[in-house]
Amino acid sequence: MAFNSKKRLFADAVLAGKSNKDAAIAAGYSKATASAAGSRLVKDKDVALYLAAQRIQQESKPQATAPTPEEKPAPKFDVEAMTNFTDPKAFLIAAMNDDRTEPKLRVDAAKALMPFVHAKVGEAGKKDAKADAAKKVGAGKFAATAPPKLVVNNRK
Repeated sequence: MAFNSKKRLFADAVLAGKSNKDAAIAAGYSKATASAAGSRLVKDKDVALYLAAQRIQQESKPQATAPTPEEKPAPKFDVEAMTNFTDPKAFLIAAMNDDRTEPKLRVDAAKALMPFVHAKVGEAGKKDAKADAAKKVGAGKFAATAPPKLVVNNRK
């Protein structure tokens, strides 16, 4: 399911410090099902990625007594670029390689990238497997021999 306005409202309420149930109510979910909706939404991949991105962004905001640029170590990951990705594959690679992202989210990003990096091996039937095995055997004991060369003499 897509990341819609209700999910964004829920995530913003969680970032504000509300509990899952209260955040779900604030996002417009029914009070009767708010607890279950909050639990479900926290586990949603889109919401989890949004929460992680927002937390990383909040951590990287300059402090009131920020050290000078010479004292500050260079960040490993450009937080501003994380919210400006146009390519989902590049975003997932960046999220997977970011040390500050939760390990579960990094694993989820790696799982999502698997089909793009490693091609799935197609299933072969019995006949295909038999033909491949025959090719591997090559010119064995019972393999067909090469046909003889045909030489033509044009002498008169």
